[in-house]
Amino acid sequence: MAFRNKSNSPHDTNKFLARAKKSDRLAAWLINIGGLLVVVSVIGILLLILKVAIPLFLSPEATHLSTVSIKGSTVATRTLAIGTDENLKTGFSIDDQGKVTLFDSRTGAVSDTISLAAPGGTTPGIAAVTPAPDRHYDILWKDGSFSAIKITFDADGGQQAAEAPPAKVETLLAEQKGGAASVPLMSLARFSEENSPSRLDFLPGNRFLFSKKTTTTDLMGNDTTTQIRTPFAADIQGNITALALDSKAEFLYAGTDTGRLLRWNLSDAEAPQLLDSVLTNSKGSAVTALNLVFGDVSIAVSNADGSFSTWFPASETGLGSSKTLTRIHPLAGHGSAITAILPSPRNKTLYSLDKNGTINVDHMTSERHLLSLQTEKPLVLFAVAPRDNGLIALDADNRITMWQISNPHPEISFKTLFAPVWYENYDKPEFVWQSSSANDDFEPKLSLTPLIFGTLKGTLYAMLFAVPLALLGAIYTSQFMGPRIKNFVKPAIEIMAAIPSVVIGFLAGLWLAPLMDKGIVSVFVSVLIIPLFVFISILLWKKFQNKPLLKGISVGYEFLLLIPALLLGIYASHALGGMLETTLFAGDFKLWLFDSFGSRYDQRNSIIIAFALGLAVIPLIFTMADDALANVPKNLSAASLAIGASRWQTAWRIVLPSALPGIFSAVMIGFGRAIGETMIVLMATGNTPILNWSIFNGFRSLSANIAVEIPEAPVFGSLYRVLFLSAVLLFIFTFIINTVAEILRQNFRKKYGRF
Repeated sequence: MAFRNKSNSPHDTNKFLARAKKSDRLAAWLINIGGLLVVVSVIGILLLILKVAIPLFLSPEATHLSTVSIKGSTVATRTLAIGTDENLKTGFSIDDQGKVTLFDSRTGAVSDTISLAAPGGTTPGIAAVTPAPDRHYDILWKDGSFSAIKITFDADGGQQAAEAPPAKVETLLAEQKGGAASVPLMSLARFSEENSPSRLDFLPGNRFLFSKKTTTTDLMGNDTTTQIRTPFAADIQGNITALALDSKAEFLYAGTDTGRLLRWNLSDAEAPQLLDSVLTNSKGSAVTALNLVFGDVSIAVSNADGSFSTWFPASETGLGSSKTLTRIHPLAGHGSAITAILPSPRNKTLYSLDKNGTINVDHMTSERHLLSLQTEKPLVLFAVAPRDNGLIALDADNRITMWQISNPHPEISFKTLFAPVWYENYDKPEFVWQSSSANDDFEPKLSLTPLIFGTLKGTLYAMLFAVPLALLGAIYTSQFMGPRIKNFVKPAIEIMAAIPSVVIGFLAGLWLAPLMDKGIVSVFVSVLIIPLFVFISILLWKKFQNKPLLKGISVGYEFLLLIPALLLGIYASHALGGMLETTLFAGDFKLWLFDSFGSRYDQRNSIIIAFALGLAVIPLIFTMADDALANVPKNLSAASLAIGASRWQTAWRIVLPSALPGIFSAVMIGFGRAIGETMIVLMATGNTPILNWSIFNGFRSLSANIAVEIPEAPVFGSLYRVLFLSAVLLFIFTFIINTVAEILRQNFRKKYGRF
């Protein structure tokens, strides 16, 4: 009698298969959704980073606020200077009658007028007004007397509102015309030291009169005032057409109608010294305007042909040689001669006005042309807001136009990020990262090239150390090591991957670096001595492996005999290194290195990073490579051994090529791990952003730079956004590495099989 098993009925089998297919479809659907979410998340992170970085390359914006006529003025006067308060609410003008008019920049309504008087108490009229930084104006009266004034607003800067902020005029210096000297064509005053003003008068005939007043206080509290008055002349062909004096009255610049740029040193007030006389262009076009760039290192020069550039003293032969004025940054030219140049009070931006009434905005360091502004009528006069957030300009119809300027990142361009830039006080264009300095007139140096170089340098040295050890270890463990000890060795190496990178960096920086500093020669010697001892021990094993004493060592445990060889090699390297340093390098390898090659030895250098970062990468490469080798079908190696091949021939000719796709993936993943490492690089190297392949110097990587700089970076400032751009570059590097790795892996799989 036959019994039927219900569980094996066709109906139940179909139901089971249906449920299995349904589960498979559900699993496939969940896997696809999960993979899609991962892709979307990665893209979302990239877009978030890009959102912060992209504004670096956006063009500045100028928002038109108002165009008004000043109301309430009844006397026909000529405006000589204009300006505005910090909040662009109140403007002011200085006319040739000596009247300062305050007005609402939105309506033109006059809120106040202040009358200026010459030092003698008269009002002869103003011949010239020369603006200086911080709303300081040098006024030359028609009778030859001189006043230096400063216009200040209340501390609230007009925050309180509808009412115009009250302003006052402070007299910094007032001097009557002395003797029968000629009436100056221009007068400039500077106040670098309290109670010690300096004044420069430009007289007809290319002559100058430089005067400096010095007040000293003795121990009894008595003040003694001395004044030095030094006349000197410019012995040149042609006439001087433009002047500029730095804020400390140490250097005087002059441009001529023959296109020459002159520079005097006024530090010794009794003996001014002509330092430079250079031609600004090959055509000999007249210099039409000069002004010092923020920081007083560079001078902006314009010529009658509309060309525009900046110059500063640079050495042609390097440190120690004399410096001469050199054309450094060519800027966007104008269609006509430039009549006025004004520097930004906050950075290296320059504002220039030409005869056609167009204002151009350029940045010196980045050489970016940022903006061009014009009105229906040509502009004849302009001023920059104290916060560099606006412009006020006067047109030919005496109408005032106000713009609000949004120019957050003028110093950033592809050139400043990735190309060599000629920075102030440097002798040639260089790649430099220096995000901050002690002074306010600092020129930001945000080149990413040294950081990209440092990232690749550290990764290269780490991979040179890690890849051979990891791959050779994986090959030996997979193909030669005994199974019992392999079950102990492989998990031990995998546990190494769990060591926090901050611990590795801490040990490398505080323990390994000082240790290697004392025995660097021994380290180099060990590169030869240890492999030599290992090779000798292998030869001895081959010769004596059949001896009774060694027959008890099972196949796969031979490596235990290498431990004594390694220990002896380390001891011999240490002893021989000290002897060689004493004999060949006079007891000091680091001093010999500097004297012979000019290379300094940094305690935290690329050698330390090679060991520390390599230690972090080795477990990853080893584990993946070992798995790839173990996954090669055993029948391939068995067939090779069966036809008489040795274990080494089988591993090298059969197993290794078959596992090559997986091994290559392991190396590339290790490369990606090394390129993004932060804490080890941060703690174990000097974080010096330099372009130098020397193993004795440190470097700074992109990831370490983000960790160092981000706590001090102002939110949404240039540095902040450049750090996000660094993150974008790391993302791109990782994407490229993974893409190339996958393409090559697929090619290897086609060539060597699907293992």
